[in-house]
Amino acid sequence: MLRYLVERELICLALFFFSLIGISCNDKSADDDKFNVLFIISDDLTYNALSCYGNSVCQTPNIDRLAARGVRFIQAYCQGTYCGPSRASFLSGYYPHATGVLGYTSPRLEIGDRPTWPQHFKNEGYYTARVSKIFHMGVPGGIEEGSDGADDTISWTERYNSPGLEWKAPGDGETLESNPDGTKPAMGGNTFVVVEADGDDLVHSDGKTAAKAIELINRHKDEAFWLGVGFVRPHVPFVAPANYFPSFKPYDKLELPQKLPGDWEDIPEPGINYKTSVNMEMDIRKQKKAIGGYYASVAYMDAQVGKVLDALEAAGLEDKTIIIFTSDHGYHLGEHDFWAKVSLLDESSGVPLIISVPGKKPGVCNSLVELLDLYPTISKLCGLKIPENIQGKDISMMLDDTSIEVRETAFSVAPMREGFLLRDHRYAYIQYGENAENGIELYDTEKDPKQFKNLAKEPDNDNLVNSYKEKMMKKLVSVRKNDL
Repeated sequence: MLRYLVERELICLALFFFSLIGISCNDKSADDDKFNVLFIISDDLTYNALSCYGNSVCQTPNIDRLAARGVRFIQAYCQGTYCGPSRASFLSGYYPHATGVLGYTSPRLEIGDRPTWPQHFKNEGYYTARVSKIFHMGVPGGIEEGSDGADDTISWTERYNSPGLEWKAPGDGETLESNPDGTKPAMGGNTFVVVEADGDDLVHSDGKTAAKAIELINRHKDEAFWLGVGFVRPHVPFVAPANYFPSFKPYDKLELPQKLPGDWEDIPEPGINYKTSVNMEMDIRKQKKAIGGYYASVAYMDAQVGKVLDALEAAGLEDKTIIIFTSDHGYHLGEHDFWAKVSLLDESSGVPLIISVPGKKPGVCNSLVELLDLYPTISKLCGLKIPENIQGKDISMMLDDTSIEVRETAFSVAPMREGFLLRDHRYAYIQYGENAENGIELYDTEKDPKQFKNLAKEPDNDNLVNSYKEKMMKKLVSVRKNDL
């Protein structure tokens, strides 16, 4: 009996000693209990280009397979309708007018020592890394240079760029924008250029990004990680290896969006997008080729997503990794004769969003959410404290019950035209100027889902318009209400 008591005391002392130095009896690392985070973001991607969101021409089997195991959000909105404000917002946890990033800079000067989303995970012991464009980075210029753009150094344990040839890639190239007589060669800048490029996936930036992401997954599979994988396609130029184009050729078989005569007549001047079929001088042939080039870029990007998902599965990490797929904002592909981003209509302000969490059932969620909600939600799912004062909302409960609502409206901005959007389940309210002095748009998206009829100037809608003006006034106060 005495021997038994002594042995028991020794065991208890050993357990106490191990607890002090952080060693568990089953030799299990603390990282084994942590979810990894794989954040995949595509640049300038409209949800309308994905087959899991209903596109029957552009097939995206790899993003679809993620949607089949995760929750697909169909009313997700960005907080800025171009790259800089949007990325600074969801990575910092604050709205653009709180970060002060209304262009293409880093939020660090405004947020001070407050942690960004990846930095928060880094502070909690995660390995954090980005590959290519997570914070803002110029495309194509920053990709050609292999530069860091408006990155935030202290958010990362490591960071990697993925240089590419972009519009200079050898192959069959054509400038579609402002080239009515066809005499311009392929050219750089924020220009609609299609290049059916020579070479394989690894010749181009996104192929390099996928390869580096795979390398990092394998290298860090035994520790908790937050890995940001930034694909630059389908941002212009629409460059992809030539083998991704045949599905969309001949281009004249592609259908353009519905167009209505006089569509712009009831839209205030700031609501006419900065790129249109008119000011880009794109005839029907060029418009259809632009869609084909965009779709080919999406197909190429989707293939790279598949490679990263395959690597995660091969590393045995699929069941311990939260995967997010999204874009920084949407994109017009000829709707209203608009092209590109910046507009506050659904095609530009809405984003694809898929969240896959191990152990949770797949589903489709119609609740209104913002990209700003990712920071607190993923923190909660990973057992991390949600930092005080960040402006996003925890939507983790939607992954168990997709009928839950946490927002009455989604909010987005287009700072270069002082545009503000409040989007609820029925109406899209847009005003230009903080007092709506530069015009208003109001669409009943149940009766008019393509947003053709602006109801704002109809006398019968005065009370409705005024109610949204009041809501917007309160929202503009709240988005700035922080102690930064």
